[in-house]
Amino acid sequence: MLSISRAPARRQPSYTAGMDAETLRRTSFVPHSTPFYVERAKGSYLYTDDGRAILDAGGGAIVTNIGHGRKEVADVAAKTLEQFGYVVPTFSTPQKVALAERLVANWLPKGLTRCFFTSGGSESVDAALRLVRAHHVAAGRPERWKVIGSDLSYHGITLATLSVANHAPRRAAFEPMLPAFPHTPNPYDNENAAALLEQVIKKEGPDTVAAVILEPVVGSAGGAMVPPPEFWPRVREVCDRYGVLLIADEVMTGFGRTGKKFAVEHWEVAPDVLVGGKGLAGGYAPMGGVFATEAVVAPLVEARQDLMFYTFAAHPLCCAIADKVLEIMEREQLVEQVAATGARLRKRLDALADHPNVREVRGLGLMLGIEWVKERRTGEPFPAGDRVANRVTAEALERGVWVYPSGSGTHQDCTMFGPPFVLTGAEIETIGSVTEASINAVVGG
Repeated sequence: MLSISRAPARRQPSYTAGMDAETLRRTSFVPHSTPFYVERAKGSYLYTDDGRAILDAGGGAIVTNIGHGRKEVADVAAKTLEQFGYVVPTFSTPQKVALAERLVANWLPKGLTRCFFTSGGSESVDAALRLVRAHHVAAGRPERWKVIGSDLSYHGITLATLSVANHAPRRAAFEPMLPAFPHTPNPYDNENAAALLEQVIKKEGPDTVAAVILEPVVGSAGGAMVPPPEFWPRVREVCDRYGVLLIADEVMTGFGRTGKKFAVEHWEVAPDVLVGGKGLAGGYAPMGGVFATEAVVAPLVEARQDLMFYTFAAHPLCCAIADKVLEIMEREQLVEQVAATGARLRKRLDALADHPNVREVRGLGLMLGIEWVKERRTGEPFPAGDRVANRVTAEALERGVWVYPSGSGTHQDCTMFGPPFVLTGAEIETIGSVTEASINAVVGG
């Protein structure tokens, strides 16, 4: 939980509305911190109970795409709730069918034709891990169970997803409970990352490896790290060489965030399994998905084996909302708009590139990041205990802008920007000026 440092000279964020602070602390899982209180949201802004407008430059947790408060989404939700409550996820509904048809026809990379819906990103990755294991077992290869992840990555908060990832702060308390999945060096810090991945596969034994899972752009663990252009095509070649499935974790990058419908399209690579989440319903409903090729699902079909569902997966309400969000993005050409808006935001953030505490400005589209260091020339990081990224977020919030703190391991202090796709020029300038003022306040204090 982010702790907001209190500066008496500034007006403080609102924390309560109809509930005293002590009650909030008493009912929270984090009793030492009072939650920031948001009363409503509209467009690119969050509003507190005392009327403060907070520019949502983080898109929540890099989620919001079409903006907050769209009435047509609310109308679809109300209509669906009049028609349905709960439906067992294995049943078909008009909403589920419509969403699957739209995804296959208009959104998913070529070859991905099978859809499995969940309630969010962690569930989606967890289901993808079960899917690749079930694929190999059904195909008569039960010895293939290992999933190789990157040594700088984040794939979710379940025990399985924490295991295949390597986000040090989020793994720390659970290490004794995490299976020892192998990891490969991340491409951002290693020019020969694809060759190193092949070495890991050989070391583990190719016949024991079920899949490789990677983020096209490293998000929470690394602050919008973009791999070199040859990395993904070479990884595809390596996986094909050893019969290993390739999973693209597009929970954060998917559904237009990087200026393409999916980030793998920047490198013209088709994964065997693609995981989606955040942007699928744009924050209007808890929604995620796993999308696979016919070849991945074929052994399960032949064996008449199902992939066990989550209780609230494919809920008609969530499917209807996701379908409407995607329809709005298509109608308003918001994915195309991301490329242009992202370039303008990147230009504004690049103005900070010479700041003495900026190691790098990076990212694609409207998934951008700044890495903060103690000394730009040498790359020396701040002491871990200084929690610089969190303090930058706190300072920005006090100035009326929400940015997303990120980073881990050797890239521990990063700020991410993932605003709604409807961002304006004036809002871009606000993000840039507030970010600069915030880091100056942190390093100056």
